[in-house]
Amino acid sequence: MLYLDRPGWPSRGRLWSHLVSDVSYAELHAFAEALGAPRRGFDRDHYDLPAERFAMAVWLGARVVPSRELVRLLREAGLRRPKHLSRPRPRPADHGLVVPGPTA
Repeated sequence: MLYLDRPGWPSRGRLWSHLVSDVSYAELHAFAEALGAPRRGFDRDHYDLPAERFAMAVWLGARVVPSRELVRLLREAGLRRPKHLSRPRPRPADHGLVVPGPTA
């Protein structure tokens, strides 16, 4: 099943929704493609969907739920990818630089 929250997340002069699947990322990508959403709109475990595509997503079968419900559904499905686990962060000591080790 596909779910989205109401457009209410401002960014770049627009309002955005989040589109998720509680089945698979394959289902999510296929639905987003049917909506005409670009793949660059995929962020870890959801698509950022502009308000202009909200009505079409609902018409195609996505169910509207509160934002907190989206997170719960993703967690229960094992599809949640929290931000802190999805991108490697540089260690504070080296600021992300590769420092050569000692040579023998």
